[in-house]
Amino acid sequence: MGLTSTKVLVLAVVTAVALFLATVLLWPRLARGGWRSVAGRVGLLLVTQVTLFAAVGLAANRSFLFYGSWADLFGQEQDMGVVVDHAAGSKGVRVLGTRALDVPGGGRREVGGQIQEVVVAGERSKIVSPAYVYLPPEYFQERYARRTFPAAVVLTGYPGTAENLIKGLKYPKTAYLQAKEGRMQPMILVMLRPTVAPPRDTECVDVPGGPQTETFFAQDLPKAVSEAYRVGTEPRNWGFMGNSTGGYCALKIALRHPDRFAAGAGFSAYYRAAEDVTTGDLFRGDDRLRKRADLLWSLDHLPQGRSSFLVTTSKRGEGNLRGTREFIRKVKSPAGVSSIVLESGGHNFNTWNREIPPGLVWMSGKLSAG
Repeated sequence: MGLTSTKVLVLAVVTAVALFLATVLLWPRLARGGWRSVAGRVGLLLVTQVTLFAAVGLAANRSFLFYGSWADLFGQEQDMGVVVDHAAGSKGVRVLGTRALDVPGGGRREVGGQIQEVVVAGERSKIVSPAYVYLPPEYFQERYARRTFPAAVVLTGYPGTAENLIKGLKYPKTAYLQAKEGRMQPMILVMLRPTVAPPRDTECVDVPGGPQTETFFAQDLPKAVSEAYRVGTEPRNWGFMGNSTGGYCALKIALRHPDRFAAGAGFSAYYRAAEDVTTGDLFRGDDRLRKRADLLWSLDHLPQGRSSFLVTTSKRGEGNLRGTREFIRKVKSPAGVSSIVLESGGHNFNTWNREIPPGLVWMSGKLSAG
C-alpha cells in the first residue's frame, strides 16, 4: 500500500480509534497496582499516541504531498531524473562577502569557484533584494579572462531562503561537478528567493500600485548582473529556473519575456498564480492581469516566443501532474518543451535534488556564452 493511498490513511485512523477505545475499556483493569499494570498503562498510552500522530502525519502528507512514497520518505529514492524532449562592481550589484565552495581545493577560487553574497538594487522596480552569485572556477582562470559566461536566475519556493539553494538543494556544487565531468558548460548562477517584498508573496507579478516584482526579475536583475559580471545581454545568455513558487516564476518569466530569457525550468511548478492571505490582492480586480498570470491560459491566448521550457512532476506524490501534462500539450513552435517525470516523489528537497542535476545540464544546453 502506497504512502499516499487512502487504504493506508484509513488503516492508520482505524488503528488509532481502536487503540483509543481499548485504552478506555482496559483502563479500569490496568488501574490496579503493580509494575505490570503500570507498564500496561504506559504501553497503551504510548502506542495510542504514536498511532494518532502517524494518522495525522499521513493525512497532512496526503494533503500537501511532502513525500510521494515510502522510499521517498526514508530517503531511498536516489535515481536521477531523465530529461525527455517534446518536439512541437555595478550600481545594481553590491558584494557583501564571499565564501568558498566545499570541494577539493575550493579555497582557491580558480579551482573551486566562488559564492558571493550580494545585494541587487532594481533600477526600474526600485526593489532591493539580497542574493548569492555563484561564479565557476573558469571565471577566475587566465585562459577565460576575456570570455563571457551564460547565467541562470535560480529561485526557491515561498517563503524559502536563498541559503537553501546552496545548502539544501546544492546548486553551486552540482553545477561545479556537472561542469567538471563535462556534462555542462561553466555557468553563473544568481540565487535568491521570490519573496523580494517580504513577507508578501507577490507570485512574481507587477502588482498594481504595489511591488513591481516581474519587472525586477525580468529586467532589473539581468541588467544589473550583466553590468557587474561577464555575462552577455542576449536572450541566449540567460535562463531562469526554480522550484515550487520559484518554478512557476521561472516558467512565467521565460514565457512572457522570450526577448530576455532563452529557457525556463520549473521543478514541481504550478501554473496559475496563487491568491490567498500570503499574496493579498495581486490584481486589484483586473481579470486581464489574472488571466495573464495563468500560464495555461497564456499558452492558448498569447503569442509564444522561442523560449525553451523544462517542467517536472512525478506519477505519484506531486499535485501538478495534470497541469504539467496540459502545459506540455499547449506549448507550440517556435517554443519548445522538455520534461522530467519521476515514478514517485513528493514536493520536497529529496525530489528536487533528483531533478536539479539533469535540469542544470538541460539549461546549459539551451544557453550560450557569447
